[in-house]
Amino acid sequence: MPPERAAGGARLWRLSLAEWRSHPWRQLSALLSVALGVALALSVHLINESALAEFSSAVHSANGEPDLSLVAGPGGMDEAWLDRLADQPGVRLAHPRVELSTEALGLNGQVHTVRVVGLDALQVYPVAPELMPRPDDGAGRLAVLDPALGFANAALVQALAPGARDIALLAQGKPVRWRLAGRVVAGGAPLLVMDVASAQQAFGWGGRLSRIDLRLAPGTAPQALRKALDGQLPPGSHWGEADDDRQRVANLSHAYRVNLTVLALVALVVGGFLVFSVVSLAVAQRTPALALLGVLGLDAAGRRRLVLQECAATGLLAGLLGVGLGTGMAALALRWLAGDLGGGYFSGGAPQLQFSWPAAAVCAGLGLVAALVGGAWPAARAARLAPAQALKGLGGQDGEAPPVWPGLLLLLAGAGLALLPPLGDLPLAAYAAVAAWLVGGIALVPAVVRVLLGERSARPARRPLLLLALQRARHQRATATAAVAGVVASLALSVALTVMVASFRDAVTEWLETVLPADLYVRASSGGSTGSASFPDGLVARVQALPGVQRVAAGRGLPLSLSARQPEVWLQARTLGEDPARSLPLVGLALPAPAGQVGVFVSEAVPTLYGVQPGQLLALPLLDREGRTVKVFVRGVLRDYARQFGSLVMALDDYQRLTGDTRLNDLALWLAPAQAQQAVRDQVSALVAALGGAPQALGFASTVQLKAVSLQIFDRSFAVTRYLQAVAIAIGLAGVAASLSAQVLARRREFGLLAHLGLTRSQVLRLVLMETLGWLGAGLVVGVALGLAISAVLVFVVNPQSFHWTMPLRVPLAQVGGLAAAMLVAGLATSAWAARHALSADAVRAVKEDW
Repeated sequence: MPPERAAGGARLWRLSLAEWRSHPWRQLSALLSVALGVALALSVHLINESALAEFSSAVHSANGEPDLSLVAGPGGMDEAWLDRLADQPGVRLAHPRVELSTEALGLNGQVHTVRVVGLDALQVYPVAPELMPRPDDGAGRLAVLDPALGFANAALVQALAPGARDIALLAQGKPVRWRLAGRVVAGGAPLLVMDVASAQQAFGWGGRLSRIDLRLAPGTAPQALRKALDGQLPPGSHWGEADDDRQRVANLSHAYRVNLTVLALVALVVGGFLVFSVVSLAVAQRTPALALLGVLGLDAAGRRRLVLQECAATGLLAGLLGVGLGTGMAALALRWLAGDLGGGYFSGGAPQLQFSWPAAAVCAGLGLVAALVGGAWPAARAARLAPAQALKGLGGQDGEAPPVWPGLLLLLAGAGLALLPPLGDLPLAAYAAVAAWLVGGIALVPAVVRVLLGERSARPARRPLLLLALQRARHQRATATAAVAGVVASLALSVALTVMVASFRDAVTEWLETVLPADLYVRASSGGSTGSASFPDGLVARVQALPGVQRVAAGRGLPLSLSARQPEVWLQARTLGEDPARSLPLVGLALPAPAGQVGVFVSEAVPTLYGVQPGQLLALPLLDREGRTVKVFVRGVLRDYARQFGSLVMALDDYQRLTGDTRLNDLALWLAPAQAQQAVRDQVSALVAALGGAPQALGFASTVQLKAVSLQIFDRSFAVTRYLQAVAIAIGLAGVAASLSAQVLARRREFGLLAHLGLTRSQVLRLVLMETLGWLGAGLVVGVALGLAISAVLVFVVNPQSFHWTMPLRVPLAQVGGLAAAMLVAGLATSAWAARHALSADAVRAVKEDW
């Protein structure tokens, strides 16, 4: 670079620094808005990546590196398969495993869910070294084979009372104790490792296994073994790869974290509009200085480069600040909200923060791009100004309105994008539609100003001040885009999020009214394999005979795995009655089941994820009385907002007739009026104890409690959404302040001339407020209209494509009106403040400078 050019650049940077020193709060608002968008985007990414890394580490610790695993269905597989697989060519080692979830009783006075793994300690190291029992000093070498001993991981030791040497687990409805004789290094949630024979005997898994891990000989392909046993596997079982569990949980939270990331970028987008407003203000106020630089030899490209360099500096500083802020926010969120931002997807303790330099660089780069894009138009305006005219205060405002067709074209393009299917199970086209509508709506603001204010002139004799305000607002309607761009963007996104959350909450409330008709619900906690928890025999009849209990409905619930890489679905067997539509929240009509076939109702996620439509057969990983896989007829679709990845409902008598499983683990109780629920709870617990069960493992919940907890979980899941909404509103209001200040402060000469012509300060102030009201009115109309359109996309497109459920659209008029009113009041107040500042003595002197 030539020395003279470098020296000139340094002098221009001094001008930029002088501008920043003169208006520090204005520059700081733009910097913080972009930094906040960067911080939100980075924090959401770091939180989810840290949670997935923690889960991946826990899965790796538990699974080790088996080349292949045979995973059984809910009932397990015959342990004879262990020898059969061990005899297959190319199999070096076949390791048995029994896995289940149960409750640990009395840990710190609470009931904790514990994962139990039964294994062969002499063979586990090659396939799962992290599960290798490590006996304490003095326990002896054969402690790993003692059926009375268990080995805990760090999470379980932390949950135990200090110095505790034994643990009581719920096994087949009764508490059974194991003495702790050592540790395992596997991470994750509380885990107890024991001998496989001990687990089989205690939890009723005699002669059965839940999975068999295989280590293959070098050169043996897993596909060859699969092909050799194709069609011969135990009913309900499937082959599992090493990363299936990791992929399953990644799928579990994938849509949630992608949507949160997109919402986090909302703040960055609105921050870009605030940069646009702030830079517009700076360019408007520095027009004489920029014109003087033009007269002195700085060409149009130089003026554009000067403004963009300032924007780049703002973007770089905001990016660095956002990276630091986002890292801190992620660390705090991991500590307070665990790894799912309140979504309830990951269990266990808080994961450790996994910082990513590439992700930080990308987010910081997004901040730079947002600042440059926000400053592009003001930079072009600085390049277009005519220096000689600008020095005389002429040519600073461009009254030519942009054409209407680009905005309309973008709106039509957005409508087309909203109709496209998801890409990779994500509603990317819908988000593109939202972006197209935002830009198109903002481009149409001048046209809306023209429509709202009309073309007819007011009567000058009666209301000359109104005529002057209307004429200027119409003539300068092109500048309304710069004035209210932040209003349109932030209001549209805020209205869309408000309508979406309100629609979802109302739908969940109505759904709870349908699925929770009873007064009290009782559930048996796990005491064996997942879904094997059950009440003692004869409990239902005795509960029905209790005083104050009018009706009892029993049910059976258990998880089923329809795919190795998808989360489990929940099967609920319950009494449906003659008309299932009365007890189920059906979507559409119910088909009659053909003769000889068992009908089942599936939630909205099942057709999307598994391609099974009403009227088709669905194979379940269950065995009938003859040992064959159960196939059911899909009668209809129901709503289930509690289980994103699918649920099934079938008649209890059909389930028991098919499978022979008569165990029950759910009770719904209808009580007599004025019957005390606590008395019924005590009586049910006493009955369970009398029948040999464990009453401390029962779960009780009233309808009021379940509804309150469900809505609390809903509110927690959308807490981040509301936070992002508040950020968008705050940034939008700051944009209103900056953009309207730019429009008002740039008119000091005009205000001085009006004062010389006889207008009082209050009249000029009313003039400014009336002009602002016209522009803000157009911005509010466009913002609310776009917000309602975007909310329709979120409700009818994004939610079904991301979370696989539908809901009706509900518009909370009071909240939407409150948002619009807040924007209007903030805009008028800002405009009034800026007008008072512009009506100082500087305005009069500004006129004298032209004489």
